[in-house]
Amino acid sequence: MRALRVIALGSVVMLTALLSAASAGGADGRVAVASLQPAIQPASRGPCVAEPAVMRRTHPDMLRHQRDDTVHLGVRDARASLKDCIGCHASAQTGSVAKAPTDFCVGCHSYAAVKIDCFECHSSKPQAVAQR
Repeated sequence: MRALRVIALGSVVMLTALLSAASAGGADGRVAVASLQPAIQPASRGPCVAEPAVMRRTHPDMLRHQRDDTVHLGVRDARASLKDCIGCHASAQTGSVAKAPTDFCVGCHSYAAVKIDCFECHSSKPQAVAQR
C-alpha cells in the first residue's frame, strides 16, 4: 500500500513538473526566441537562400531534399548546397562551421539540442580552407 502511495505521489510531481515546463514557453510550448539565443557569428556574404526564420525551421528538409537530388538524380546546380552554406557561414576565426561553440552550425545545434551528423562525411570547412 505504501509503495502505491509513493508511485502516485511521484506521478503527481512528474506531471506538475511537465505542465509547468510547458507553460513556461509560448502558447505552443516552445521557449521564446528572445529568452536564450545561440551565440553564433553572422554569415560572411550576401543573402541566404531563404529568410532566417525559414532557414531555422526548414534547413534540415532543404538539405535532405538537396541530398536526394544530388546523390540520386545527379542534380548539382541547386541553390541549397551544403558546400555553399559552409563557404558562407564558416567562422573567420576557426575557418569552420563546426569547430568552436560559436561556429554557425554548432551554436544553433547546441541551442536546439540536436546532433550534427553532416560532418561525419562532409568537411566543416570551406574548400579553400580545407585544402591548406
